[in-house]
Amino acid sequence: MEKFSILLVDDVAENIHSLKMMIEDSFDVKIFSALSAQEGMEILMKEDINLILTDIQMPEIDGFEFAEYLKSIEKTKDIPLIFITGIYDKDEYKRRGYDIGAIEYITKPIDDLLLDAKLKVYIDIFERSKKREDELEEKNEILIHQAKMATMGEMIGVIAHQLKQPLNVLSLYCNDVKDSYNFGEINDEFIDEFSKKTKSNINFMSQTIDDFRDFFNPKKSKSKFLLKKVIENSQSLLLKQLQNNNVNLHIDVSNEEVYGVDSELEQVILNLLTNAQDAFIEREIEQRDIYITAGSNKNYTVLVVEDTAGGIKEDDPEKIFDPYFTTKEKGTGTGLYMVKLVVKTSFNGELKLKNTGKGAKFIMILSNGNNS
Repeated sequence: MEKFSILLVDDVAENIHSLKMMIEDSFDVKIFSALSAQEGMEILMKEDINLILTDIQMPEIDGFEFAEYLKSIEKTKDIPLIFITGIYDKDEYKRRGYDIGAIEYITKPIDDLLLDAKLKVYIDIFERSKKREDELEEKNEILIHQAKMATMGEMIGVIAHQLKQPLNVLSLYCNDVKDSYNFGEINDEFIDEFSKKTKSNINFMSQTIDDFRDFFNPKKSKSKFLLKKVIENSQSLLLKQLQNNNVNLHIDVSNEEVYGVDSELEQVILNLLTNAQDAFIEREIEQRDIYITAGSNKNYTVLVVEDTAGGIKEDDPEKIFDPYFTTKEKGTGTGLYMVKLVVKTSFNGELKLKNTGKGAKFIMILSNGNNS
C-alpha cells in the first residue's frame, strides 16, 4: 500500500533529524526533508506529499511566505500544512498563519505525544481515502469485466450468425457432389469449381474465427496503433449484421494514431455500433446511417461516432453513462459506463455526448502518446 508522505522544512539540520526520528519511532511513513523553502518547493514539484511540517523562522523565505506561495500553486494548494515554531509570542503568529491557511501549530520543544496525536489524524484520513479509492477501482474493474462478458455474449451471437451461412453453403455443395455423382456430371470443371467455392467459404470462416480470437485476447500492454486498423477490424466483425439490418457505415479516417490498448478501443467502437443498430431496429428508423470520422493534433486524436437513430431520449443525456443505467429491456447497463471508463483510464481521454438533429454524437478525445 502507498505510504503517507511528509515533507519537513527547517533551516537547521539537527531539528529535521530529531523530528524525523520522533516520527519514524511511531509511524511507518515516507519522509522528505528540505533545508530551505526553495528546496522544499523542488521536492513538492517532484513528489506527492500528503503533509508539510515547516519552521517559521527561516532565512530568505520564511514559513509564512512559503505557505502563501504553496496556496497559489495548483499542485500544492490543498496539502495540509503545520507550522513548527519556537517563538514565545505565539498569538500574533498564529493569527497570521491561520489567515494564510495553516492547519495546525506545534511549538518547540516538541511534545512527542502531541505530535503523534496530530499526525495520527492525518494518516488515518489518508488511509481511509486510499481505501475508498481502492474499493472504487475494484468496483470499476468488476463493471468492466461485466461489460466485457456482455460484449462476449453478443459477439458469440455474431460469430454463430457469420459461420452459419458459409456452413449452409458447404452443406449444399456436399449435396451437389452426391447428386452430380449420381447423374455422372462430375468432371474436371466441376471439381475445380467445387474446390474454389469450398476453399473460399472455409477461408472466410477461418478469418472470422481469427478476428474474434484477437478480440478476446487478454489485455495487452499500451502502444501506439493506427485508428483506421481498429475501425476496420470492428467493421469486419459486424459487417454482415449491419448489412442484414440495412445499416450504412460511413468511415472517414486517414492515418491518425492512438496510444492505448487496441482491443479495448475495438470494444468501445463495437459497443457504439451495436447500440446504434439496436436503436435503428427498435425505433424502426428508415434512414440508417453511422458516420465515423477522426482528426489529430499534437497530443490528441479525436474520434467521432455519429448516428441517425433519433438521439438520446433522456432529459439528462449524460445519465446513460451511469453504471447499470439502461434503456434496453434486457440490457445490463454496463456498456456505455464501460465506454466512458475505458476512454478515461486506458486512453487518458474524454468522452462527450451531443444530441444532433438526427441522432447521437459521441466525441472521444484520445491520447496519441505524444504528451506522455
